[in-house]
Amino acid sequence: MLGALLPVLLLAPGCGIRATDVVEAGEPATVEVAPAGQRGAVLYFVSSSSASRLMPVVRTISPPEGSDGGAWSDDRPSGASAALYLLFEGPTRSEHDAGLRSELPSGRAKATIELSAEGVKATISIPVTRLSQAARQQLICTAATASTADRTEVVTVTGPDGVIGPARCSV
Repeated sequence: MLGALLPVLLLAPGCGIRATDVVEAGEPATVEVAPAGQRGAVLYFVSSSSASRLMPVVRTISPPEGSDGGAWSDDRPSGASAALYLLFEGPTRSEHDAGLRSELPSGRAKATIELSAEGVKATISIPVTRLSQAARQQLICTAATASTADRTEVVTVTGPDGVIGPARCSV
């Protein structure tokens, strides 16, 4: 039996595929998160398939080009703070139907985001110290990508009851 397998074992390493060096293929791919003329924000919601798994969702945070403002003429914050505003609004109907939910309290929380030498600093108007781990990660991941498009940025979240962080997005 071993005698019959020996020729196969000896020929297997030389099956005609030669080793090659690494082949350069250009720059990494980039993705536009919103149509031209609009700003996009990446929000993080909790997947219903796992209590701790966050899923990114891209939302538009500026009015479409050529629109008169319409629903955008309210007092929505702009810039990075708009991402947290949208996060506290919770998932849209279609996002909810796709199995996404939020662990954050719904409503209009006031929020600001600043970028400093120490990382991203988010200040929000709701208590933060008793938030679940998933809710904390929703805030941290959304604030990190809203400010720098880098989920690895250190984020500190301050609420009226205290501070969470500095922490990094776990996604």
